[in-house]
Parts: sequence; C-alpha cells; structure tokens
Amino acid sequence: MNESRKPQTSTDVVWHHATVTRARRERLNGHRGAIVWFTGLSGAGKSTLAHAVEEELHRMGCRTFVLDGDNVRHGLCGDLGFSAKDREENIRRVGEVAKLFMEAGVIVLTAFISPYKADRARVRSMVEHGGFMEIFCDSPVEICESRDVKGLYKKARAGQIAEFTGISSPYETPENPELTVNTGKLDLEASVRQVIEAMQHRSLIAGH
Repeated sequence: MNESRKPQTSTDVVWHHATVTRARRERLNGHRGAIVWFTGLSGAGKSTLAHAVEEELHRMGCRTFVLDGDNVRHGLCGDLGFSAKDREENIRRVGEVAKLFMEAGVIVLTAFISPYKADRARVRSMVEHGGFMEIFCDSPVEICESRDVKGLYKKARAGQIAEFTGISSPYETPENPELTVNTGKLDLEASVRQVIEAMQHRSLIAGH
C-alpha cells in the first residue's frame, strides 16, 4: 500500500456543540447509532446483504441508511479512481459520512470492498468502542468470479481494468471481524439472520 495521504486540516474553525445530543436522538429512535461495515471481494454479496439487512431493520422499526460502494462514486467520491491512494481517500470520506449518520442515531450500513486493513481500522478508531461492527463477507474469488454480474472480473482478466481487487490488487482479509458470514455458501435469508442476531448480541438493536 502506498504512503498514507494526509487529509488537509481546516484552519480558523471551531467545533459547534449541538443542544440536541446523540443520546437524545438515540432515545427518540429507540436504538443506538452504529456503523455496520460490510467488507469483501467484488461479487461477495456485500450490497445485497447490506440492503437485505436494512430491509429487516426497517421492518423492526429502526432508522437506517445504506452507503453503497458504487453509489458514492456517482457523487461524493466521483473524483476518485482505484489506486491505493484513491481507495484510501474513498474509505476516509465514507468513514466521515458514516460517523455523521451514527451521530444522528442512525444505523448506517456500508458496503465497500475496502481492501486494506489500515483503512478499516482508521474508520473503527473514529468512533467509540462498540460503535463499529465489521462484517466480513467471506466468498472465494472463484465464486465471486462465477457470479460476475457486472462483468468486471472478465475485464480484469483481459487486462482492461487495472488494480482490480482479488486479481491485480490485494485484498487484506480481516483478522478479527465482529462477524464472518460465509456468503459463498449461505443463502441470503440465513446470512441476514446471522447479522441481525450479531447486532442483537452486541445490543445495537433490541432482541426479539
């Protein structure tokens, strides 16, 4: 991984403390704000699982939002490519936005390859202990490639996409995620159930 990019720090600014606090927002919402971070290879099922979990959380009355890897590159991160530095900046921006959602008392679910351990650790360090839940969508590259609904692996194999994670760019597997979901084998319903139960176990949401 390339040398970390140091984000610019604004000068002559003062943090304004709101009277409506995160704790008050959480009481109104009836649950904690949290970042649920889905990571894994392209085609591992991150977005599918994140949206399915959001659907279940919404049914349970939770306030949620999904930040999806492709979607943010249409706007917030539309100026970034896929070099190591740009991937780092992509995750930094997403982490800052996710933190804002969490401060609003919302459960924000993020679906990003986020291939580098350091980038994921940096987002984790931005919030208090227990506010960040890393979920590794574990699917072998062979299965991800067999799905290839976007045709990206085919292009990467043909040399048409440079720095493609899992083919020409590394993916650093999480060493100690809060949850590993075998998305290569489990069906969607079982995968959602694992995530919901893990969130209940960590008191991010109420139990049944």
